Formats: sequence, structure tokens, C-alpha cells
Amino acid sequence: MHMADALISPAVGGTMWVASTGLLAWSARKVRQTLDDKLVPMMGVLGAFIFAAQMINFSIPGTGSSGHLGGGMILAILLGPHAAFLVIASVLTVQALFFADGGLLALGCNIFNLGVFPAFIAYPLIYKPITGSAQGGSRLWVGAMLGGIVGLQMGAFSVVMETTVSGISDLPFKTFVWLMQPIHLAIGVVEGLATAAVVSLVLRVRPEALPERPPTGHGAGGSRRVVIGLLIATVAVGCGLSWFASTRPDGLEWSMGKVSGKEELETPGDGIHESLAKIQQKTAFLPDYGFKSAEPVVATTELTPKEPAQWPAVSAGTSVAGLVGGLITLLLAGLIGYGLKRRAVASTRQDQSNTGGEHS
Repeated sequence: MHMADALISPAVGGTMWVASTGLLAWSARKVRQTLDDKLVPMMGVLGAFIFAAQMINFSIPGTGSSGHLGGGMILAILLGPHAAFLVIASVLTVQALFFADGGLLALGCNIFNLGVFPAFIAYPLIYKPITGSAQGGSRLWVGAMLGGIVGLQMGAFSVVMETTVSGISDLPFKTFVWLMQPIHLAIGVVEGLATAAVVSLVLRVRPEALPERPPTGHGAGGSRRVVIGLLIATVAVGCGLSWFASTRPDGLEWSMGKVSGKEELETPGDGIHESLAKIQQKTAFLPDYGFKSAEPVVATTELTPKEPAQWPAVSAGTSVAGLVGGLITLLLAGLIGYGLKRRAVASTRQDQSNTGGEHS
């Protein structure tokens, strides 16, 4: 559900950049006030894991389409909504800058669509009321399933609205929305199942992993096992399982193809679109999660990609992209968490110093 710049006008793209930036600043402030030391490495490794997981498209039977995990619900449950929003923004930024997955103009839209709805709506209003204080079991699975579905349904509708308001494509609202919502319902079911599975596994090793859950005595050992396990899973998924990704167009591309009948949407030739395309062409050193070819891939809107010569598509470029992208995301998300923690400690010391000075 990564939007390309061909769908977005500068006005809509700029507005969503402002909205997402404001939410990121607010989330950073909230995280700084509550961030636990053990959460910093979790932000990094979960960011890397979601990056790798998003490389794997799974086929939707009977549709000719595919989907991939958004990861917002996994992050919200294991990190809390505000840290989750910072991490999903890190993932999407790395994808757009270095892998040409999603446009730079559309980055604000993608952060909003894939981050806001699972973190700030589906998690607090659906998942938490259903699961309550449950350690796992059926309530966790139901909450994760419904949260995943609702988050993706709202994100898909937001894509349609942003595209329609932009008015630079020939995608009619009614037809577009009637294709986007059902296909993302199917993707949402898989999202919910994957979310429940990952959270259940983490809770078995470290029950206190959930932000609201009090410590249970597992201590650093449990945390280390979770971090190491996620790192191993990231390498395995990004470097190997990504070869088995479906080559069918994802839900957004499939819907655009059904509506327009075109294999690709042309990016407007105005100054902003052209300038951002040139920037992305320079920064994306592994475009489309592979080594650069003679014609670099930049924020592609191709709807019917060519089938690889063989399946699975064993590719050194894909493996390198999974490893490098996961590492960059780990560093970015981890540094954000570390930086916020340092600021929180400095602020606390300053407050204590001021209080001590007043008392003296």
C-alpha cells in the first residue's frame, strides 16, 4: 500500500507531510516522557524485522493480486502507539530513500496511512478493549485480527481519498474504493494472523514485553532472547524468504490496474514531481530491492511486473537489499530511541539541578 508520487498532487503531498511531521514530533515528545531502557533495542530490531517482512508479498487466491504486512499493529502492541509510529516512519523513510519503494512526495501520505490508523485508532480502540489484561489466548487473536483488518481498511480508504483529492489521475472514487476495500480486507486477515502469531511468540519469551505490562522477573535474559530471535528472523526473512515473494501486483497496484486498464500511471512532469524523482534516483542505491540496472527503478507504478525467469527468484541483490535495509532501519530506529532517552535523562537531571538550586 505504498503510494507512488504519480497519485499525489503537491498540495496533498505537502499537507500530509506537515500532518505526519506534526504527529512525529508529538510522538517523540510522548516517547521521551515514558521510554524504558529495554525498549530502545526493541525499537531497532522490530524496525528491521518489519522492513524485512514487508519485502514478502503473499498471493491472494483467486484475485491475481498480492499483499504484504503493514506491521503497524505488531509495533503498537510491542512498543506502544507513539514508539510504533516513530518506527514505522523509519521503515517507510528507508524504503523510499534507498529502495525507491513509495514516492518522496507521497512519503507523508504513506507514514500517515500505515502508521496513524493501526497505532492511534485500531490499537487503543479495538485491540486493547478486546484483549484487556489477557496474557494471550483467543482474546489476543481476536483483537489482533480485528485491529489488523480495521487498520488496513482505514489506510486503504485514506489512499483513495488522497488520490481523489489530488485529482491528477483518472481513477474514479467509486470504482477505486470498491476495489481497494475488499482486497485489503483479505490482506488485513493475514495481517491480523501474523500480528497475533508474532505477539504470542514474544510473550512466551518475555511476558513483560508489552509496554503496559509490569515486570515478571524474566529480566534481561528474556529481553536478550527476544532481540536475538528477532534479529535472526530478520536475516532469514530478508536474505532468504524474500526470494519467495509473490510477483503479482499488490492490492493498490491491482486496484489501479482494474480501474484504469493501464499497466502504469504516468508521473506528472511538473517541477516538484520531476525534482523529487531525480533526488530519489540518486539516493536509491538498491532500487526495487535489487542491484541497479541500466534504467533505475524509481517509485514504480508498474501494475504487471515481468515474471522472473524462475521461482523462487533467487537473487543476490534481493538478499543484499534485505540485509542492508534491515541494518539501516535498525540503526535509524534505534538511534531515535537512544536519542530520545538521552534527552529524557538530560531533562531529568536539569530539573533535579534546578530543584536543588531552589532549595539551597
